Parts: sequence; structure tokens; C-alpha cells
Amino acid sequence: MIKEIVKRDGSREPFDPQRIVAAVAKAQQAVGQHDPKAAQAVADLVVDELSQRPPQEVTVENVQDLVEKQLVQQGHEEAAKAYILHRHTRAEVRRTKRILGVRDDLKLTVNATKVLEKRYLLKDSEGHVIETPRELMRRVARGIAAADKLYGDDAAATEEVFYEMLSSREFLPNSPTLMNAETRIGQLAGCFVLPVGDSVVEIFDTLKTMALVHQSGGGTGFSFSRLRPNGDIVSSTGGQASGPVSFMGIFDAATDVIKQGGRRRGANMGILRVDHPDIVEFITCKLHGGRLRNFNISVAATDAFMDAVKRGDSYDLVNPRNGAVVARKSARHVFDLIAVSAWQSGDPGMVFIDEVNRHNPTPHVDAIESTNPCGEQPLLPYESCNLGSINLRTMVKDGQVDWDKLGETVDRSVHFLDNVIDVTKFPVSETERITRANRKIGLGVMGFAEMLVLLGVPYDSDDGLRVGEDVMKFINERSHRASHDIAVRRGSFANFRGSRWEAEGWDAMRNATVTTVAPTGTISIIAGVSSGIEPLFALTYYRNIMEGTRLLEENDLFKQAALARGFYSLDLAADIARRGSIAEMDEIPQDVRRLFVTAFDIQPEWHVKMQAAFQKHTDNAVSKTINLPGESTSSDVAHAYMLAWELKCKGITIYRYGTATGQVLEIAGTGTEHAPFTQASPEFTGECRDCST
Repeated sequence: MIKEIVKRDGSREPFDPQRIVAAVAKAQQAVGQHDPKAAQAVADLVVDELSQRPPQEVTVENVQDLVEKQLVQQGHEEAAKAYILHRHTRAEVRRTKRILGVRDDLKLTVNATKVLEKRYLLKDSEGHVIETPRELMRRVARGIAAADKLYGDDAAATEEVFYEMLSSREFLPNSPTLMNAETRIGQLAGCFVLPVGDSVVEIFDTLKTMALVHQSGGGTGFSFSRLRPNGDIVSSTGGQASGPVSFMGIFDAATDVIKQGGRRRGANMGILRVDHPDIVEFITCKLHGGRLRNFNISVAATDAFMDAVKRGDSYDLVNPRNGAVVARKSARHVFDLIAVSAWQSGDPGMVFIDEVNRHNPTPHVDAIESTNPCGEQPLLPYESCNLGSINLRTMVKDGQVDWDKLGETVDRSVHFLDNVIDVTKFPVSETERITRANRKIGLGVMGFAEMLVLLGVPYDSDDGLRVGEDVMKFINERSHRASHDIAVRRGSFANFRGSRWEAEGWDAMRNATVTTVAPTGTISIIAGVSSGIEPLFALTYYRNIMEGTRLLEENDLFKQAALARGFYSLDLAADIARRGSIAEMDEIPQDVRRLFVTAFDIQPEWHVKMQAAFQKHTDNAVSKTINLPGESTSSDVAHAYMLAWELKCKGITIYRYGTATGQVLEIAGTGTEHAPFTQASPEFTGECRDCST
């Protein structure tokens, strides 16, 4: 009887022969085979041979040697090749981690462990890491489960449920929760919106609050639409106002010197209504001179404006100080200017503010004027929201969506995110009051592209849209029921009376909003999947993990398909990294090329349609980058923006390849001498704007 196995670090753990069965089955799967009896037979032979050896020789390496031997001897040559290749790859990963000094007890990718080490793992006063990835997950699970004690529930049992969900990366919360759970800072929300009033005192009070939010790890969104326009009178001094864009520069400069939680740069969203007299200055403010580098900017477009664009009419510009109409502009001219500026710089995006407020769950409290930095979370003034994402790759079983597992994960995730509100330490009292009164949470997804591959469905297809809509509808409806059930036990959010939920006939609801599709940022690196609902951005590429060191990363699902179909080789992987796409590679079967479509292979309309499919069943908004190839025109941008409004998206962001200096993805074959291979920065997550926040 074998009781223990010796791990590579010399520690011991109970011996489990089923892990051998699972490893053989995985090798079979990699080459398109499925033979449980053969996998069990190989495992039995390995165990028999191990039983003849002394306990000190029952090591991980010896077990793997015997698996290779038995696979070959039993005539499973293809599975043996896949097993050997996987073993070699893991050995290279371990070697790289040792060179980089990375500690990992969750079998993460090299880059995931580097990201954890840089941003998330606790450090001592001298900057030395003092916890492992597994210990981080335990810290977060314990800290969030502690909220159960407030309601007389079993926090210890909840901690185990949360820990299993986190350590398996089936669900991960936003970065501040990972960073700050059970720490002195204790601020766990990722999204904040702060009001900007039309006086120097109000502006600089907000600037101070922004600094506190950034310092604690949060991102901030602002509407500057209340500020009087450039050149308007200032009655107290008799002087002239400098306008919203000038004050945005002050916020940008302050952000430059404050890192979020000391671990990442600050991130802001700046929004201006399309009917503000300074709208042209705002639209063009990022075209020259590297201004507002710490801001994403979006135009708050009304339905009246968009209708005027379609009709070719003019519209009013209104001074927010007194409501006076000061000019009329051609709506088409302004819209085209938005498209040209976005084509050239990536900004501005658009927020369809009337669509946002049609879905405002608490219109009796206030109107929504702004969103968080990436646009997926519309919030009231001073309101915050914490986010988390389900890893959809882990929700597929035998080529089908595992609805039971997905439903259970939704229930646990809603419980987790609701608990976050009770244990977080808010940076200012105004945020605490409105956040606790509305209890907004944002449950979303990541790894959608991998889910589609596992289901055998191309991203840019009607079936792809159907899967997206079906999955998000299920998550939305299940999360609403979960929030209702919590409300029955713990009470509804304070502003429930008069809310949209009460109007729709719900008798209780714990959270004013429940679902959001975020870009997921670095948590998708930790999970090892694609960002949010983005398509795969590359199948083989080099990641610049630190200065002078780059690591070849391969999409493992593509690699498995290539192995199963017999066309995989390291030369092929290098060729893909040179080309940046497999669309024109005739040596790869057509059906494989169709399934593994990447971001810049997909026509912009499909990007917008996918965003709209998810938006239909999302309480808040959907963050999605509409990727455009470098040769796209401003008319392509305009078409995408109009389509997004017509399909009832709440906002839209585009990125045309090559428009950003220092961009985080460089695709080979574009004529750039410095990109002989497709390569990505350490924290690139699948979107072509910097969504590392």
C-alpha cells in the first residue's frame, strides 16, 4: 500500500492514484482520444511497479517516468508524445520561475506568478514577499467570509466554499479585494464615481477624494459636465472660467504622482455631455502632446443627439451654469469629429447616457452621470461597486455548458460580492453611505473565448452570439434569484422602496445591481484565460515578462487541437508568432482556422454584436474593446459607434491597431522592425487599450 508521495520540494502528501488516471486522460484528450479504461490500466501498472520500490523512491519524477514508460509499452504512442511534451513544458515553466525567484503553490503560469508577486502578495517592511499564491487565496476567503458573522451564519464553512472557488480560479474578485482583504487599507471596491461641482472648493474637494481612492487601489470616474465653459464669467472674481478640459489636466497631474495602493498607476474616466459648449475641445483634447494620459474619455451622447446625427440636423449647446442655449452645432459634424479623434488616438469613446439612465435601478435617488474608468459600471455620485468574474472556461464539461456548476458558482459569487460590502473600509463617509444604501455589485465573466473553443463555436458567428446571450441570460437571472434569497435572510438594500426592482414586482432584493461585464484586467492573467468577453488576441506570442526576458506563450487549446490533428510543431508555433494570425496559413485545417479566430481577424460588426448580446442581460454595462486593424478608416469607427447605439449598448470603446504610443501588444508582420514576433507587455490581458487596471 503506497501512502505518500515525495514532491519536488521534498515535502510529502497523500498518494492518490486517481491523479495518475487524470494525467493520462489529459494526455489522451490532447490528441483527440478518450479511453477511460486504458487510462486506468496505465495507472494500475504504474502503481504496481511503484509498490515494489521503497517509500523514498515514490517521487513525483519517478511516477512521471513510469507513466511515460507504460504509455509507450501499452501502445499509446500519441498520448505518450503529448504527455512528454506537457512534462517538458512544465519543467521549463518551473525552471523559469526558479530563475525569476517566483514562488508558486497553485501551478500558475510564470506571468501569473510574476503579476501576483508584483501586485498582490503581501510584503514585509523591506519589500520581501511573505505569502504564497495559495495563502493569498486563503487570506481573501477568510476576510470576506468574516461578514457572515454579522448575520449569525457559519463563517468557517463559508470560508472553505470561498477558498475552493478562488484557489481553483473558477471565480476571482477585482484587484483591490485581492490586494487589500485583511490588511490595514481594507478598501475592496474597484469602481468609484465622484461628483465635480462648479466651484473651486468643490473641484478640489473631489481632487482630494480622488487621491484617497487611488491610494487605496480604486479607479475613479467623473462627469465634468457641470463645469461652466471656457470663457464663461466667474461672478465672484469678475474673471473668466477656464473650462472642464483645463481642470481635467489638474486631475491628470495629481494621478501621475499617486499609484493605486502603491502597486499600479491611477485610472480615470472623464465624461462630458455632448451638449456642453466645450465639447469640441474635449473631443480633441488627446490628439496632441500626450495630454490626459491617465484618463480614458467618453462623450455622454443623448438620444436626441444621435437622432439628430441620423437626420442630419443641428442640436443645441447649453451652458450648464444657467441652462442658456449658447450655440447650435451640426450633429453630424460633431459625431464625425468623435470618430476621427477615436480613429487617430483611441479616444473618445461614447456613453449613451439616456440608455444608461433607462436602466438606472434607483432613479428616485439620483441620475447617473458617469462610469468607472473602463465604462462598465455606471454609478451615482460618490457611489462605489465591487466586481468579480466567473471563469467560463471552467464551466464546460464534455463539450457542453455545465449549467449546474455555473449556477452553483453564480450563487457563491453573489454571496461573496455582497459580503465584500460589509467588510470593506471606505475612503470617505459619502461613499460609505450611498454604497451601503444601494449595495451594488458587479458579477461578470472571463474566459468566454475559451468556452467557445471548448464548445466548438467560432466567436464571429450567429452560434457564438447565441452562446453569449444564453450564458449571460442564465447568469443574470440566477444572480437575481441569489440576491433575492440573500435579501430574504438579511434584508433588501436601503433604497429598495421606489426602485426599479419594486416596480417590477420583486418583494425583496439585496443589491441594486448584480451583473457587470468588466475587462477583468490582471485577474484574467491569474486565471490563465482571455479577458472578459474578448476574443483570443493571439495563439502564439512572446510575453516580455521583465527587462531582457521574454517567454513564449501558446494557447493551450490550440496546441491540443494541433496535437490531436497531428500538425503541431515548435516551428509552427514560431511561425504563428511571426505572422500574428493563422487565417492565411493553409497548412492548418480550415475548420481549425475558423474556430481559432483572433481579435484582428474579426470584423468590427461582430465585436459590437457580441457586446450587445451580453448587454441584453447585464444590469450595469459591458466593457468591450472594438478592435480595428490599422488600415481601418474613421468611417469604420463611425459605423461601429452608430451600430452600438442602435443595438442598445450603454457605451463603446474602439482601438485601431498602431494608434497608441508604447502600446501593450505588437503584432508581427506589420512592417515594424521592433516586432519580428507578436509580443505583449507583462500585463496585457487581451484588450488593445491598457486595461491592466
